[in-house]
Amino acid sequence: MDKSNILLVVMGYGGHARSVADVAFSAGYRQLVFVDSNARPQEQFINFPVFNTYPDQTQDCCLASGDNSRREQQMNQAIKKQWQIASIISPKSNLSLGASIGSGSFVGHLASIGPQATIGRGCIINTGAIVEHDCSVGDFSHISVNTVLAGYVSVGKFVFVGAGAIIRDRVSISDNVIIGAGSTVIKDIHEPGVYAGSPAKKIRSSQELPGSQLS
Repeated sequence: MDKSNILLVVMGYGGHARSVADVAFSAGYRQLVFVDSNARPQEQFINFPVFNTYPDQTQDCCLASGDNSRREQQMNQAIKKQWQIASIISPKSNLSLGASIGSGSFVGHLASIGPQATIGRGCIINTGAIVEHDCSVGDFSHISVNTVLAGYVSVGKFVFVGAGAIIRDRVSISDNVIIGAGSTVIKDIHEPGVYAGSPAKKIRSSQELPGSQLS
């Protein structure tokens, strides 16, 4: 499909939004517009405009916040406005046989999604992350740069897995969990909270983790 004539509205203008735009450009989009409420007059990223309100006509949009809860809000806004929500997938990534990617998700450069792996809606599978065969990643979760999910790992909704973390095969992680960067998870995690170390242990309990901690 030729995407060069499709106007893609990038919802946000933070660091992750610029990464999303880079992958979108690699995937063939050539008409990019950023929208951020904090945009300055006539602000641009390279040659792409940054507006503080949405254009009258929106063909496609993409969720571009690194914050899990904020991406859910962006999706709800897009659905309400009946916009087409694009999944942005790098042509330099690997999607194996039987892998599925949910609406509004992002797959970065050099990421690998294994056979029969399932990625939910509004997820981030960031640069160089490996999601191996038969894994599942719940809606609005963020698998960070160079993270490894071994086979049959199950990750819940609104989970943040920090850069370089390793999750052992067949481990299950519940909703609303933060895994610290570089951690090794070798057993199931059943409760919300912050976990870090090798092996990972709970370092903070919380029933609800603010979205700002997941960016």
